[in-house]
Amino acid sequence: MLTIGDFSRMTQLSVKTLRHYHDVGLVTPARVDPDTGYRYYSRDQAASAQVVRRLRDLDMPVPEVKSVLAADPDDRNALIGAHLARLEARLAGTQAAVEALRAILDRPAGTPGLEHRSVPAQRALAIHADEVDRDDLAQWFLDAAAELIDVTESRGVRRDGPVGGLYSFEVFATDCGPATAFVPVAGELGAAGRVRGITVPAAELVVIRHRGPHDDVDLAYSELGAYATRHEISVEAPLREYYDRFIWDTEDSSQWMTDLCWPVFRSDRSAS
Repeated sequence: MLTIGDFSRMTQLSVKTLRHYHDVGLVTPARVDPDTGYRYYSRDQAASAQVVRRLRDLDMPVPEVKSVLAADPDDRNALIGAHLARLEARLAGTQAAVEALRAILDRPAGTPGLEHRSVPAQRALAIHADEVDRDDLAQWFLDAAAELIDVTESRGVRRDGPVGGLYSFEVFATDCGPATAFVPVAGELGAAGRVRGITVPAAELVVIRHRGPHDDVDLAYSELGAYATRHEISVEAPLREYYDRFIWDTEDSSQWMTDLCWPVFRSDRSAS
């Protein structure tokens, strides 16, 4: 039997850590002297202690570590593999957040290219929902857009512009509100399932083109909103997005192009 000091030196785990592992039930001493409370370990426990150390270094929660120690080899590997997959997903999220933060810090000074656009009313096929949670908005839109594209292709309808979206301010202000996905079309077409014909209203817009994935679209919206509210009269109308090139055109997100549009009131349409 080894004293806790010898076991500490053998495993390179501090006495404090070994006591903690005992308290939480990860590495239980082979014997505890009932009179002195001294802990004693067997040499065979060194391997388990080292496994525990590495799993805890990987931030595996104590209950999961216990499950790994108690499982048979096949289940043990599956448990460890699932935890590693979660760590990899977390790492990917961290890397994306770091890249987004660096993009903010490294952005060149000056306002990106903005344009004013007067958009006429358009006939379109659309899918609308009165309440879409902000967290669900991206998936809701992708599903709706896929359905709209399928309807136009299956019926041989000619599209008259890129797929677009209308997003009410409530979606962003209160995390839930109306949203509409639409495809401009030439001519009339009856309803098909939840697809309806609508007229997308005319609008005066300040527009910025966003290139690439939507992970950092908030940066472009910050520039757009700052300009629109400083130089124009912002109106209570849905934000618009037109997807000139998107996931249904290419899976290479670096090639995506989206026009982000902020509705404004303009008394002088000739202003640049």
